Amino acid sequence: MVAYEFKFAKVLTIREQEKSETELAYKESVSAFEKVATELYNLLKKREDTTETQNSLLVSGLSINNIHHYSNYIEGLQKRIDIIQKEVIQARSKMNWMEEKLLEKSLEVKKFEKIKEKDFEHFHQEQQRLETIQLDEISSLKFQNKEIR
Repeated sequence: MVAYEFKFAKVLTIREQEKSETELAYKESVSAFEKVATELYNLLKKREDTTETQNSLLVSGLSINNIHHYSNYIEGLQKRIDIIQKEVIQARSKMNWMEEKLLEKSLEVKKFEKIKEKDFEHFHQEQQRLETIQLDEISSLKFQNKEIR
């Protein structure tokens, strides 16, 4: 009996490696997105808390210097928030792009696996056909040997 060998085995191996590399890059992009998004959340929370503190202090009376200090601090936070928001948008775009690439690589691998599955089925049927022919020949030879005797 002949051993099965897939004619696109090397291509399938390469596609599987590419998929693994893309999957790793996707996970890294998700991690980077989460890190930047968390930083943005923390800055927004800090701005909100500072604004609430400033408002509560304004009710009880606050000096001009303190009002100026809080305003400058909140303004600095807002500038940092604007920068981080752009980074979040970039990180999300990269993550989505990597997700699309991962989907493409997964589909390529699935296509080759499906080809391999069909090819193996065809190989198996061919082997059965050859085995049937061989068994027919053997039984025919045995029958002829019995008739000759």
